[in-house]
Amino acid sequence: MAVGGAGVAMERSSEQHLATARNLSTMKSAVASGLGLLPDFPFAYDQWLTHSDGLGTIPSEHHGAEVAVVGAGISGVVAAYELARLGLRPVVYEAGRMGGRLRSERFGAADDVVAELGGMRFPTSGRSFYHYVNQLGLETRPFPNPLTEAAGTTVVDLAGEPLFARTIDDLPAVFREVSDAWDSALEQGARFSEISEAIGLADTDAIKSIWNDLVVQWDDRTFYDFIATSDSFSKLSFRHREIFGQVGFGTGGWDSDFPNTMLEILRVVMSGFEDNQNLIVGGAEQVVRQLWDHPLENPAHWPAGTSLSSLHSGAPRTGVASLMRSDDGTIEVTDRHGNVRNVPAVLSTTQSWLLTTNIDVDETLFSQPHWMALDRTRYMQSSKTFVMVDRPFWNDIDPSTGLGVMGMTLTDRNTRGTYLFDNGPDRPAVMCLTYAWNSDAMKVLPKSAHERARLALDTLEKIYPDVDIASHVIGEPITVSWETDPNFLGAFKGALPGHYRYNRRMFSHFLQDDFPAAERGIFLAGDDVSWTPGWADGAVATALNAVWGITRHFGGSTHPENPGPGDQWEQLAPLQLPE
Repeated sequence: MAVGGAGVAMERSSEQHLATARNLSTMKSAVASGLGLLPDFPFAYDQWLTHSDGLGTIPSEHHGAEVAVVGAGISGVVAAYELARLGLRPVVYEAGRMGGRLRSERFGAADDVVAELGGMRFPTSGRSFYHYVNQLGLETRPFPNPLTEAAGTTVVDLAGEPLFARTIDDLPAVFREVSDAWDSALEQGARFSEISEAIGLADTDAIKSIWNDLVVQWDDRTFYDFIATSDSFSKLSFRHREIFGQVGFGTGGWDSDFPNTMLEILRVVMSGFEDNQNLIVGGAEQVVRQLWDHPLENPAHWPAGTSLSSLHSGAPRTGVASLMRSDDGTIEVTDRHGNVRNVPAVLSTTQSWLLTTNIDVDETLFSQPHWMALDRTRYMQSSKTFVMVDRPFWNDIDPSTGLGVMGMTLTDRNTRGTYLFDNGPDRPAVMCLTYAWNSDAMKVLPKSAHERARLALDTLEKIYPDVDIASHVIGEPITVSWETDPNFLGAFKGALPGHYRYNRRMFSHFLQDDFPAAERGIFLAGDDVSWTPGWADGAVATALNAVWGITRHFGGSTHPENPGPGDQWEQLAPLQLPE
């Protein structure tokens, strides 16, 4: 949890407590720094990416064939890059801004000082995403999450009482009790140590055996149900559950996720996504923009030096208005200017609702079960408000406490999470004044950037009455509410109980051998197709699934020594629940 380390059942002896705590701590570290395997489909995407035999080959007669890629976010650009390396010609369409929800907004003339409006923290266990980060040579550093060394001082403000801390041991005992209860609940209710060990050993049979049981047990039950019915939390007070909801685990409060299926939460902790997180210096949007410009590595068909940018004369095409099946079996793609292309294959990386609201899509392109899954996607609301400040003043030491005058702040007030980004002593710094979800995000929906900033500053003044925060603010505030953006309609998927079957339909859509001809040739990718919505690594995984599917669509195949996700589907496939 945000204020926690490893813990165990409250009733055990102190000797047992310490032994199990060490075990859980070791398991968490192994998962966070380990193989990047996801429990639903434990395929090693990073190993497939880095194998010397490459992702596959496409028959030379199809070299140069066009594939329409709808959306220039991380999944769209990764897929386009890898398809181009295979010899196809991706034609990327983007209705708004390249980068998708990797959106780094710059503050005025301070080009390297950014507000991360979308993805901002990237767990090192997301090894497929880091394949591209490392390929591009981008610099990373630890994200200032609560009670981490990167955060310096952390302030937990609940019920009007601000508590300054560097570690959990600086906080009242109730926070350790909550942390221990959470770790105990994971161990007792989700076999955390067992599946962590299996992930660390890449024992896919064990991963699937344990996870399949958990799918049956928890698909229809909520996160709050898991907490409230666990032995560890049921022995404690409601106040303990309330603290857990407000402060959360890992990176902040999680009460906004309480209605979600517990499987969503288990995937996050079992994949190590709440630990060892980095930020990308200069902004996460660089991953997409630099990959766009990066020369294709070892390309088939295309000459050396070719990039996605050069294949597009520098910029993607405008957004897509319609997708229709043509009489010749190709898919007719019409952009917003009325330009038409007929292509053998299309990859849609947009949020799924856009296929029923913003783009006119031939209904026969998807089966009715797939339409059901696309329409039932449930998105989370999210808002952030940032300001640039003249310097990282929070590092000033309060002589009475020996700690910073301000810290990364978790609170039950309307700001919920406040994050502080230090760009160095001679550079402007950045404050994410507020990062809120769902109902907390909706409270500020009608407000302007200035109104949101003022409301957040007023709130922080109550927590830090002796710190004149506003005097350090320079420039204009930057804000986002993803649900108001017509190209997104929400931050990311938050699956409800009973949504596992829908997720499986969307994730497995890249396997089209058994599809009728009318439904072949259009593929899906993006983080809402993945098992881990909101995480860049999940978006990359679905992009790579689509690359495998499109390769097969053009009569290509993977190398026998480097099988892809579709080749290993039979032995690794996610559990199929009865309909």
